[in-house]
Amino acid sequence: MLLRHTPEKIAEREALTIQPAKTCQPVGAMYAALGVHGCLPHSHGSQGCCAYHRSALTRHYKEPVMASTSSFTEGSSVFGGQANLLDAIGNMFSIYNPDVVAIHTTCLSETIGDDLPQIISKARDEGKVPKGKYVIKANTPSYIGSHVIGFANMVKGIAEGFAKKGPKENHINIIPGFVEPSDMAEVKKIARSMGIDAIVFPDTDGVLNGPQTGHFEMYPKGGTTIENLQRIGSSKITLALGPIASGPGAKFLDTSVGVPCELLKLPIGLRATGEFVSVLRHIGGTVSDELELERGQLVDVLTDMQQYFHQKKVALVGDPYQLVSLTEFLTDIGFDVRHVVTGTPGKKFIKRIQEAANTEDINVREASDYFYMHQLILNERVDLIIGNTYAKYMARDLDIPHIRMGFPIYDRIGHQYFPTLGYRGALRLVEKILAALMDYQDKHAPEEKFELVM
Repeated sequence: MLLRHTPEKIAEREALTIQPAKTCQPVGAMYAALGVHGCLPHSHGSQGCCAYHRSALTRHYKEPVMASTSSFTEGSSVFGGQANLLDAIGNMFSIYNPDVVAIHTTCLSETIGDDLPQIISKARDEGKVPKGKYVIKANTPSYIGSHVIGFANMVKGIAEGFAKKGPKENHINIIPGFVEPSDMAEVKKIARSMGIDAIVFPDTDGVLNGPQTGHFEMYPKGGTTIENLQRIGSSKITLALGPIASGPGAKFLDTSVGVPCELLKLPIGLRATGEFVSVLRHIGGTVSDELELERGQLVDVLTDMQQYFHQKKVALVGDPYQLVSLTEFLTDIGFDVRHVVTGTPGKKFIKRIQEAANTEDINVREASDYFYMHQLILNERVDLIIGNTYAKYMARDLDIPHIRMGFPIYDRIGHQYFPTLGYRGALRLVEKILAALMDYQDKHAPEEKFELVM
């Protein structure tokens, strides 16, 4: 009902954000840490912060997310959290026995100015970190950036914690970006099918999409192993899928241990997936019959059903690296992408979207919110909205089909198990779009035009 009060006239806002199209850095950092096998994420802040981060991930993945907290009190908030963190490190290793503890900061600890490297060094000196165990860290203040930036910072922290310079070997690194476990599995499958030895990190496949076994596992079987993380410094190249989420970690490996990097688009759709496959082929891979088949099936469906896409207007809201590739794919198959909004700051985003849409006649904004997206749609109606669960309210209010994609998705399942990356992912995405558009057509068709065959 509140959406009915959104004015059509757009007024510029600087100090006010209404329903931001993002969540905070520590959520992304926690998700990245879960992609390391045997890792326990640790939130250096209050219990409430950690509870929110865990619940956001648990609701999205429908899986229990384990994490610990420094449990700041009023005293910690004034005098600093060093004592809390030192106790926490000792308790985590003695009680929960992780192989890795991944510490990320919050608003409180960042505002105080806690020195994580100094505290971690003190914990080692005091014998709180057992031999053969690891502590990594990332600074993730919640009041700047977004969950995408937090993910990027923790990925860089993983690289800093494990990468060692060594002679180059015949394997590569792939940093997949803040994507679903199913997408990480798809990236591994593509590399494997081409005969590429790839270390994918972080890797939440098998961690947040595992089977029901009847037994609780504190540390599921999935995740990038320490053994593989210790090899990332000897890789011949790092492929970063999405420059914002994966770029900082890849660039660190380039400058610190001499592993060159290449920044690629997230492989969503026909063109971006083809570019990813082409890079793997130049590295030394061979395009498999399986990939040829998947590409051919995707092209077949696009050819058969093109009339349902032609000039349909679409609005996109989500994370920047996903939106760029998604805009390119939708434009390629005939959609008219009209509105694109992300909550993550980044001035290059607007230009990249315009290039992907092959036009400057498109409404694009970074560091924005759902209120602005709603106003854009009130001024120019679209045929489809693609975004996370929060987009369902304006989709319902305006009677526009809605495809759930991005983070978070609280009210549907499937994203954990079915990819949107690669040719298989694009095929599933096309199927979902077609189903939404055709269901809408059936719903609103007069009786004389309600067809059996569409």
